[in-house]
Amino acid sequence: MKSKWILGACLLASVNAQAWDLKGKIRDAQTGEEIIGASVVVKEEPTQGAVTGLDGSFNLSVGRKKYTLVCSYVGYQKYEVVVDGSKSEIEIPLKSDDVLLEGITVIASNPGRTEAGARGIEKQAMNVVNVMSAKAMELSPDITVANVIQRMSGVTVERNSSGEGQYAILRGMDKRYNYTLINGVKIPSPDNKNRFVPLDIFPSEMLDRLEVTKSLTADMEGDGIGGAVNLVMKDAPSERQFTANLSTGYNAMYFDRDFQSFNYGDIAKQSPYEVMGKPEDYKVTMDNFRMSNLRMDWKKPLPDLTAGISYGDRFFNNKLGVMLAGSFLNTYRGKESQIYYQPGTTHYGIDYRNYSSQQTRAGVHAKLDYNINDNHKLTWYNGYMDMSEAEVRDGQDDKERQVRMKWNHQYIFNSTLKGEHLFLENGKLKLDWSAVWSKAFSETPDNAEIYLQGTHVQTSGAAVRRWEHNSDQDKAAYVNLSYKLQNAANGTFDFSVGGMYRDKKRDSFFNEYTFNSATGSKDPQYLGEDWNNFDEILLTPRPYGNIGDPLNYDATERIGAAYGMVKYTYGKWEFIAGVRMEHTNQGYVLKFARDVDPEGNQKYTDILPSFHTKYNVHENANLRFSYARSINRPSFFEIVPYSIINEDYKEKGNPDLKHTVADNVDVRYEFFPRSSEQFMVGVFYKKLDNPIEYGLINEGQDTYYKPMNFGTARNLGAEIDVMKYFNWFGIKANYTYTHSKVTTDKRVMDGSEVTSKRQSRPLFGQAAHVANLSFLFKDTKHGWEGQLAGSYTGKRLSDISNWYDDDIWEDGYFQLDASVEKSWKNGISVFAKASNLLDIPLLRFIQKGPHTADVDSERKDGNVIERKEWHGQSFMLGIRYRL
Repeated sequence: MKSKWILGACLLASVNAQAWDLKGKIRDAQTGEEIIGASVVVKEEPTQGAVTGLDGSFNLSVGRKKYTLVCSYVGYQKYEVVVDGSKSEIEIPLKSDDVLLEGITVIASNPGRTEAGARGIEKQAMNVVNVMSAKAMELSPDITVANVIQRMSGVTVERNSSGEGQYAILRGMDKRYNYTLINGVKIPSPDNKNRFVPLDIFPSEMLDRLEVTKSLTADMEGDGIGGAVNLVMKDAPSERQFTANLSTGYNAMYFDRDFQSFNYGDIAKQSPYEVMGKPEDYKVTMDNFRMSNLRMDWKKPLPDLTAGISYGDRFFNNKLGVMLAGSFLNTYRGKESQIYYQPGTTHYGIDYRNYSSQQTRAGVHAKLDYNINDNHKLTWYNGYMDMSEAEVRDGQDDKERQVRMKWNHQYIFNSTLKGEHLFLENGKLKLDWSAVWSKAFSETPDNAEIYLQGTHVQTSGAAVRRWEHNSDQDKAAYVNLSYKLQNAANGTFDFSVGGMYRDKKRDSFFNEYTFNSATGSKDPQYLGEDWNNFDEILLTPRPYGNIGDPLNYDATERIGAAYGMVKYTYGKWEFIAGVRMEHTNQGYVLKFARDVDPEGNQKYTDILPSFHTKYNVHENANLRFSYARSINRPSFFEIVPYSIINEDYKEKGNPDLKHTVADNVDVRYEFFPRSSEQFMVGVFYKKLDNPIEYGLINEGQDTYYKPMNFGTARNLGAEIDVMKYFNWFGIKANYTYTHSKVTTDKRVMDGSEVTSKRQSRPLFGQAAHVANLSFLFKDTKHGWEGQLAGSYTGKRLSDISNWYDDDIWEDGYFQLDASVEKSWKNGISVFAKASNLLDIPLLRFIQKGPHTADVDSERKDGNVIERKEWHGQSFMLGIRYRL
């Protein structure tokens, strides 16, 4: 009897031990987007559950034939479904918990915070656009927009002196050919000569998404031959959201060398000339200058510190949305450089240069939106981005030493009030408008350079100290009116008209002073004997500084634009045709004119047609064709009739410089197998009339190096972009090939005479080959995710010489970065980031040829090495909280 009970218990246990396997996928009920990280729990057995992976899928093994699944995800309604064990696969739709947003058409837009949302924007766009989501930026090893953007297809970055990314180069087109937007509104530049915006001033964590537009429609500003970068800042969420993060790190460069810093807090913000009230007699003595700010320290830097906080919520029955965000970054970076050979300069052995750079960034923004009713909405955005950099450059060869102590501070502020209004039945008539005030500012006060001969201070020209500051203010207004005409038989027409007006005012100040050694040539000041720190050097200024430099100027720019555009949708086809007219009035006033007219301006009007078509080849796949005409205006300083005497040539402005006009063609096939995945392949072609490049021209007995127009240039290439996700593993890859050609005049020695010779080359800063490859890992069950990212930039022009065959090239460069994050259900996560893991040196060279045959310097593949640079690995460890 006992054995029968035992047998029965075993049979019952075997029945209960049987497991039913279930595979499933969770999607957004409205968009079909796979939801990553959603929770799936068996109601009858709460310990049994799973979390969806990178492709929105999950796997469960349940010990009962019939059970109830409970599915949940932040921002979605809970969903329960009864599952019978006979089912092996299931698909679960989750509905958004955001009832208000579903009901108000005027704000029903995809924010692009997720990878699926970013792919949705790319898929729905009429022009060629690439989007990076906030989630992708969060997982990226990068902390600034300038470093993040290099992961995108067809984008390379120009780096600053400490090796950090600074400016974007789109499809090989130099930074001058692109423009930057915040929330779709152009922002001014803190540069004292040009109009491009440094992207390293923006912390990436403050963005909802990053958009790179590569073909322009008629409703976009036309001065983007390369394209436009749009920073879409964090928007108010549909429910309360709070995030905070804190991290610290270190740069490996300072494991074995000291960080050099100086007392920049004692810098006088105004030059002696400004302090004296800008008198006619501006003679100075040493009493007009401080020395305390030149005191230098050599020590290990403090760890890096980054912090961010954001709060978003909706109030008054969800009518008012609020998003407040702040970010702070304090990082210590640097560079170690070895200069072997520079054309036209004399080196005594290798010139070793060490850079120490402390970069402090602070950003705050407030974004409010108020839904007056279902048809009317107001948005007010205010953003302030601030960056300061204290840099020491200490360089020496076998005979000479140069030390530079430079502190730069710049900020960008933008305030935009925007209205969106729907009229007529179903909102067929739409009006939106924006009023904008923006300001960019930059100052570099008391930028000091000290020159030594061996171990003593140089007698004549012992030091140079200069003050620079400039501001750029914009007042702008935008208005757009669109009307939808729908006919079931003949498709849908969307008509749009609009306009824009911008009034820009810019000022620039420059003041420089040269110093001699106060003890004269008979009594040199030796390091270790007469002085130990730079504030102890005895200097005497030359009585009159340079206040008449042409960098003292005011500039204005007034741009008026109007456009008309029509979109036609019929079946699988979408067409957009439009034309934009832009009128430019760009002028300048020289504050200290020298034998030239102190005032001048340029006026011109451009008609910019565009045409885009999209065909739905098959499900989730589009074929695109885009054509657009665009322009590039000269930089502010380029049309100023300045003249600067340099060492071996004179540099000169060009008031007759023409703006560049380009015709741009794009063809792209794109396939979105799933909402988070994509495959894109495309080709592009650009024909530039009057491209602006610097070259040589003979005027009288002199040869000048000046900005000029060089006929016609062509730029063409191809792009491939792939994203593929599995349950726990994903791949992101892109490759861009670019080819361009421009011909300019170069100097060449003909016996004892200097003549000019034509030479063709690629556009400045363009790499023929650019590739990115990232491997993503996600263990949703245990809360782990990570990324290993490699980036390759091929050979490109680094410095353009005015001599024939003496251009300096940057060799191909590969960088490897990584990040990892562990998350818990209580909203806390810890993360680690590591950049430049291989620390491969950046190499610059001059190509081999007859002109380098007699050069006695280190070579690679026969090319003369100009310099090598190392930036060190950077490591960061942090914690993040999300409510």
